[in-house]
Amino acid sequence: MVKRLVLAIIGIAMYSASAQNGTLSPYSSLGIGDFRSVNSIENQMMGGLGVYTDSIHLQLNNPASLGKLGLTAYAAGFSHKEVRLETFAEQQRPSVSNFEYLGLAFPLIAQKAGVALGIKPYSSVGYDLEQLQTVQGVTTANQFTGEGGINQAFLSAGFRLLPRLNIGATVNFHFGRIDLTRVQVTDGIAYGTLDSRTSDISGFDFNYGLTWEPMVSSKHTLFTSVRINTQTNLVSSNRQRISSFVPLTGIEIEGIDVNLDRDNLRFTEIKIPTTYTLGLGYGEDKHWFVGAEYGIQQFSDFENRFLESANVVYENASSLALGGFYVPDYTSIDTYLNRVTYRAGLRLDNTGMVINDKALENFGITFGLGLPLGAESEFSNLNLGFELGRRGTTMNGLVRESYFKVSLGLSFADRWFRKRQIN
Repeated sequence: MVKRLVLAIIGIAMYSASAQNGTLSPYSSLGIGDFRSVNSIENQMMGGLGVYTDSIHLQLNNPASLGKLGLTAYAAGFSHKEVRLETFAEQQRPSVSNFEYLGLAFPLIAQKAGVALGIKPYSSVGYDLEQLQTVQGVTTANQFTGEGGINQAFLSAGFRLLPRLNIGATVNFHFGRIDLTRVQVTDGIAYGTLDSRTSDISGFDFNYGLTWEPMVSSKHTLFTSVRINTQTNLVSSNRQRISSFVPLTGIEIEGIDVNLDRDNLRFTEIKIPTTYTLGLGYGEDKHWFVGAEYGIQQFSDFENRFLESANVVYENASSLALGGFYVPDYTSIDTYLNRVTYRAGLRLDNTGMVINDKALENFGITFGLGLPLGAESEFSNLNLGFELGRRGTTMNGLVRESYFKVSLGLSFADRWFRKRQIN
């Protein structure tokens, strides 16, 4: 039953990955789009913490956790976000549903070494903006649209170096396409102008992790982690076409392909700087945990020459996450709610983008439940999560995004790939 469900999830996830819009944020017009969460739903609901690891869950952002893996773990995540976009003049309420991730991990040697592989979105572009300008009674309308994004396929390995000391590494392959268009129509002029740009993007980066989890008493454990996500080196193959068209019909009249070789823009490099993350936590195994993480990134070095925006500059980025979980009694037979995992957290992100002289920041409050799926799947859970957050401001002509996100994660653990033994 569980394995048939996993196959169905894989099919749904693959369809979702190819069909989703990803985001509806005007801020996705900057950089290479909105950077997506790389955490499992379980970790997202603890503010995005990656410091906590165990032996039955797939950790998407900390490969060192594979050194503790005892069972085959497979997971998928989906989300739906309701957003309120506000300026001083107007308000909109778009929504978007997304595939979050799909992954499989299995131990090579139980609780000593393991590997994982999967796919997840890395960034998303999705916006539709309109700008009206009136000069001497003549109105010009500019419409800016964008879609696409970058996905990430990963392969991870981790092993136990010493008792309670684990290390791991991940290689990530990035691939995707971003399409941007600008349409300009002026009153009294028969033809409009269309400027379309396309970037096919690919490249690699690496993620390294180390965890040390010493016992500080007979029941309590200190959790520590260091993660380094190395500089992402992407290559963008670019195309640009400018054409005139009839506004009423959309029929192209004349178009030219821009010679990007002249300005060395046919192939460009996109470098996303290294991120360093430190984590610290404390808890009792299978009962409770609290922790914090702090990450820094020299995002001031980011550059995308082909799709650059005039009103944004980049500064160093940072993130702070706090969170934890509580399980009343995971061995309870009589009371199901005692076996539920209750999670909560919060996060504060400085994205590293400064738009119209205002830093773009994001604040989120997260909470959720890990619901055991019953006797047939002792280590399997349905994870339901919620996030309330706000990004941006209405000052300096910007847009404030207030959002409510609902996430659904499926986490299974089984004994696949283990040889049967007869005693």
